[in-house]
Amino acid sequence: MFSPTSRYASIPDATYTSPDGTVISYKQRRFPSVPRGTPVGLTTVRPGERLDVLTARTLRDPLQFWRLCDLNAVMDPFELVDEPGRKVLVPLAVVPETR
Repeated sequence: MFSPTSRYASIPDATYTSPDGTVISYKQRRFPSVPRGTPVGLTTVRPGERLDVLTARTLRDPLQFWRLCDLNAVMDPFELVDEPGRKVLVPLAVVPETR
């Protein structure tokens, strides 16, 4: 259901059985530890830099913004790029396996 690089890929599935017997599958809630991951670098937000550009520049995948958020203890992803000059911890980039 989720790609291997999704923040939800390693979250266990669960089921709920409604009173009428319908079984509903769902992902359990994600509780990241803060900070999550080991920083391997530090970058500076550039003037006018968008979140997807920052993430592509640092992690080579604009969809991995959540990893920057986890490591920097940020709930609102756009907070990472609100202030040019902000220092952002960068985690190790994860390269998905290809089959």
